[in-house]
Amino acid sequence: MRAVLAVLLAAVCFGTTGTAQALGPTTDPLVLGAARIAVGGLALAAVAAVVARRAAPRATAPRTAGGGRPPRTAGAGGRRRATGAVALGALGVLAYQPAFFAGTTRNGVAVGTVVALGSAPVVTGLLAWAARRRRPPTSWLLATALATTGVAVLGLAPGGGPTGGVDAPGVLASLGAGTAYALYTLAGAALIDAGWSSTTSMGVLFGVAGAAAVVVLAVRGAAGLASPAGVATVLWLGLVTTTLAYVLFGYGLARLGAPTVATLTLAEPLTATVLGLAVLGERIPPVGALGLVVLAAGLGVLALGARARRPVEVPA
Repeated sequence: MRAVLAVLLAAVCFGTTGTAQALGPTTDPLVLGAARIAVGGLALAAVAAVVARRAAPRATAPRTAGGGRPPRTAGAGGRRRATGAVALGALGVLAYQPAFFAGTTRNGVAVGTVVALGSAPVVTGLLAWAARRRRPPTSWLLATALATTGVAVLGLAPGGGPTGGVDAPGVLASLGAGTAYALYTLAGAALIDAGWSSTTSMGVLFGVAGAAAVVVLAVRGAAGLASPAGVATVLWLGLVTTTLAYVLFGYGLARLGAPTVATLTLAEPLTATVLGLAVLGERIPPVGALGLVVLAAGLGVLALGARARRPVEVPA
């Protein structure tokens, strides 16, 4: 149950992202996304390094750099698979940022977030199903069906966006963000399956993405983020919605699996919608409220299903 709570808390942190963007200075989504990952990704890599250093003296057998089990990546083939997972995951991290911010800018925090995260569990589950040729548990199928239905009702409800409707390019941007999210979730799960610790896998993925983000900022500049409000926005997005959130996310991912985690993080659009309504003054019609109820029901089904299954023993 602690793994479920960790993922839900991570999702709450994620859910503040769009509101923080809306309350901060206006800037290019690519620049804001790069700044978020440059700060949060490199900080997450530093956390992973500290965890690895503290875990090393306690090791009684050969372990990974993150204090986990010995990775099952010996040989050129294993190294290529690990390198490929890191590259794919880092690319997903980088692609998610501007796509997500573009979607929330065009359709509002509530709609942009629910479309992005509503598509993620479907893509994640289907890709995992295709790769492993293993049918997901019934609880995941039911929970994902309920949650995705709720997201669809909520995200496509008339009047959900700031202009009174749904902007198609914004929806496409949000769908792109959901696909990118699925890629780095599966990449992280692949590294964990290979024996990496959860903290190490998240630290490496976001550390590589953070280094690439620094290059993006060097090329594009950080216009609009040099003010006190801009610095506060970047620190919140980097340290809270990235570093803290992904430590919790990785903990849950190691114990629950990618499809379950992707569905649990639908608590993110739930959080974003509440903040959009309460803090930003966005409006949602009655049918959208029904979508929230259905979404919450799906999360409840998934939490109960995860609690009923025996947890897998993995390194912290």
